[in-house]
Amino acid sequence: MNTLLIIDGLNLVRRMHAAQKDDTHIDGLAPRLTSACQKLIQYHQPSHAVIVWDGKQQSWRKRLYEDYKKDRKPMPAALEAGLGDIKQALADAGVQSIDADSEADDVIATLATKMVKAKGAAIIVSTDKGFTQLTHPQISQWDHFAQAAITVEEREAKLGVDHGQFIDYLALAGDSGNKVPGVPGIGPKSAMELLRTYRTLANIYASIENIGAKQAKKLESGKQLARMSYKLVQLQIDMPLEVNLSQFRLAK
Repeated sequence: MNTLLIIDGLNLVRRMHAAQKDDTHIDGLAPRLTSACQKLIQYHQPSHAVIVWDGKQQSWRKRLYEDYKKDRKPMPAALEAGLGDIKQALADAGVQSIDADSEADDVIATLATKMVKAKGAAIIVSTDKGFTQLTHPQISQWDHFAQAAITVEEREAKLGVDHGQFIDYLALAGDSGNKVPGVPGIGPKSAMELLRTYRTLANIYASIENIGAKQAKKLESGKQLARMSYKLVQLQIDMPLEVNLSQFRLAK
């Protein structure tokens, strides 16, 4: 079976850069990143590998909700200026790159989905928990820094909902890290309890007359925010990509 290792580029490199004592330069970062990718390949033994980078265009999520990822720190100037050299060093080491137009997440999700549709497997290297909504058994996620898998079961235990409810949960409770609003006044505990009873966001709103008046009022006033939040957290798995799997095959 072919296996595609998909590395979330900025998720990996920004954490490595931030760990440096002096983040005003990128000296030594390219060989460190190349070494990390080679170790990932050696450990997972994929047949193919690609590193996906965020692009500079405004994402559709930002157009939908201006405050999306509002408080994210901008990329350090030295890192932004040196990304071209980093990508070239990776290519020289046999790891090809894809530049997304905006966010890498949807490109990564699309690549993983296409891979399993082609009867292969995908391993996503990222600490972003949003990828756990991709619940196909042949899609897995790896945290390079913890040297451990990020499992759907762990996320189910943390949120208190089933994997099929992850998006509904975030639509209700929001996601503070990405500034996804959710429904004002509906926190994690309330979201979990509502989904345990009604199973889906649609069922909650279809059964709102059965919900306590105080909570029902919050849900009604936050209905549009819930719908928007649902869209914001949902990964796109059908992005148009002009790539061929053969581009990413690793040399034996």
